[in-house]
Amino acid sequence: MNNISTNNKILIIAGEDSGDLHGSSLISEMLAKNPNLEFYGVGGNKMIEAGLNAIFNIKDFSFLGVTEVIKHLPFIMKSKKILLNFVKTNQIKNAILIDYPGFNLNFAKTLKKYKVKVFYYISPQLWAWGQGRAKKMKTIIDRLFVLFPFEVKFFQKFGIVAEFVGHPLIKRIKNYEFQSKEDFFEQYNLDINKEILLLMPGSRKHEIELIFEEILKAADILSKKYNLQIVVAAASNISIENYSKFIRDSGIKLISNKNYELQKYSKFGIIKSGTSTLEAGLFQLPYVSVYKTSFITYLIAKFLIKMETISLVNIVAEKLIITEFIQNDLKSEKLVNFISDLFENPEKLQSLKNNLKIIEEKLDVPNATNLAESILQGLV
Repeated sequence: MNNISTNNKILIIAGEDSGDLHGSSLISEMLAKNPNLEFYGVGGNKMIEAGLNAIFNIKDFSFLGVTEVIKHLPFIMKSKKILLNFVKTNQIKNAILIDYPGFNLNFAKTLKKYKVKVFYYISPQLWAWGQGRAKKMKTIIDRLFVLFPFEVKFFQKFGIVAEFVGHPLIKRIKNYEFQSKEDFFEQYNLDINKEILLLMPGSRKHEIELIFEEILKAADILSKKYNLQIVVAAASNISIENYSKFIRDSGIKLISNKNYELQKYSKFGIIKSGTSTLEAGLFQLPYVSVYKTSFITYLIAKFLIKMETISLVNIVAEKLIITEFIQNDLKSEKLVNFISDLFENPEKLQSLKNNLKIIEEKLDVPNATNLAESILQGLV
């Protein structure tokens, strides 16, 4: 292996569930190629299982939005200080930062002061907001690895060489060993004669607080109207009580760590905007995208975001496929009316499924850079 670091300790930071998932795969692949590496930093259970020595657990960073960040500022400052002390004490030469731009971009600037080589995996979505920040990235990031082909051209405009490494979801879904539908339904006591209406309200507590009640109201009406069973994909990092306080019907199922089976075997989804919507697209699961945040965060986002859509499926497809119900549009009656129209017009529902085929075509590109190999070769 070329250019293997003499300092085998690598700092790695992910701040969200999706980053934990991608980070765990990256750690596993890098350790398979060089078992002498040691990974330290911020991650969740998946990264820890893969070999991360966690300085902080990802659940400590489970906040988003301006008001949430302000409330947690003392913790953010303290955590940065602890991480920086680790870097200095251990003379860390290499850092891998995964997504989580609010924290990671700021920390990257600090790392460069200590001459740490920064590998940034899953670029911040500057094409949607803050394009002016792209110029600054050139001075604080050494290697940028992106998940979407269009991002390469975007960063080129700012003199940044971005390497397309393919989307890890493609490989993960292809390699996933699915439980059969019969076994899955039996294990979770689901009715094999009823189709599933899938709810994915997010993986943060405040998302559940703002989103879950409204989509649950819609699901309750739709389930009775079309003889469906409601299943909630519960995030493993959130306690069941956060969901159950909204649930009045004992027939509603909460299932954790089975998102792929749920997306494969469901009839329709109501899904919080994020990585799960991209997964649903790859499964060709027809769905609507929902999102709601605090009023202040929404106003700031509305000012910053320069795109007509926030859905990753729409962005990747470069056309509007998925309908979004965001902020004040997230009303149960609006969801019921829109989804009922799809259910009562099978050709519309089938057209939606067919349009989702483009997502795999766009992301499953054979000539993508091997991420683990590229980072290993670039270590100092």
